[in-house]
Amino acid sequence: MPKVNFEDRVVIITGAGNGLGKSYALELANRGAKVVVNDLGGSMDGSGSGNSPADDVVGEIKSKGGEAVANYDSVATKEGGEAIVSTALDTYGKVDAVINNAGILRDKSFVNMTEEEFSIVIDVHLKGTYYVCHPAFKFMKENSYGRIVNIASPSGLFGNFGQANYGAAKMGIVGLTNILAIEGAKYNIKANVIAPNAMTRMTESIFGEEMGKLFKVEQVSPMVAYLASEVCEPTHEIFSVGAGRFARVGISTHVGYYNPDATADDVGSNIEMIRTIENGSFPMNNEDEFAIIQQSVQGAADSSNKE
Repeated sequence: MPKVNFEDRVVIITGAGNGLGKSYALELANRGAKVVVNDLGGSMDGSGSGNSPADDVVGEIKSKGGEAVANYDSVATKEGGEAIVSTALDTYGKVDAVINNAGILRDKSFVNMTEEEFSIVIDVHLKGTYYVCHPAFKFMKENSYGRIVNIASPSGLFGNFGQANYGAAKMGIVGLTNILAIEGAKYNIKANVIAPNAMTRMTESIFGEEMGKLFKVEQVSPMVAYLASEVCEPTHEIFSVGAGRFARVGISTHVGYYNPDATADDVGSNIEMIRTIENGSFPMNNEDEFAIIQQSVQGAADSSNKE
């Protein structure tokens, strides 16, 4: 298999001034990428701004002989997303890959969470991914090439107390990425999701010092680099990455329980058959799901005919 290489490739990485985003930027630059290092320079809750996080990463890349340019726009507005993509186009003439990593936290139990606390997290994570992807996707489509790596979270895939806003945004990103993968397929645009587990300023309260030593940010970067590269094979998939473990996460279904005249009592009596995921399959679009439903209907019809 060809080596992962980013020579003559331009990559936008949002939230690249610290933590995971910084690690991605350094890894891809080391492999030859021209990197747009975007970072608003704010605090973990999204307040404030500053140029030094992005500038410092750009400086580190250049000190090692790489190419990079800083961008300080917010992903949370249409204008900001367009400006980030314009930085790539104006500086390097193209955009080959986008890694949507920018994020904030406003954790609070659901009953105590305000609308503002919910909305601002949606704005940065979900809408921010849209605002950057939209102009980038147009360019990729015109050039019949693109790689999109969107960052979700175990909190979205599986849930985590106090993160209704964050979890909702991250699962929204999964849905958005699914559509980008489908619509981009014929244009050689591949879109995937990773759900990273790593010790950063956003997760240090969860991991603690000792556990954090096992979950290094550098251990996530190889998966991101592969998915953002020309040699990437998968699209429309989700990957769990952390502590040196790499694994696909699937949304599966199965034939299930079939009864066109089912009552609520019938559902209750057959709930275990409905809930099982044994011998499941992984639909990649609505048509796949319809085919599984038809399989269940046909199976019931065949059984009835045999009787």
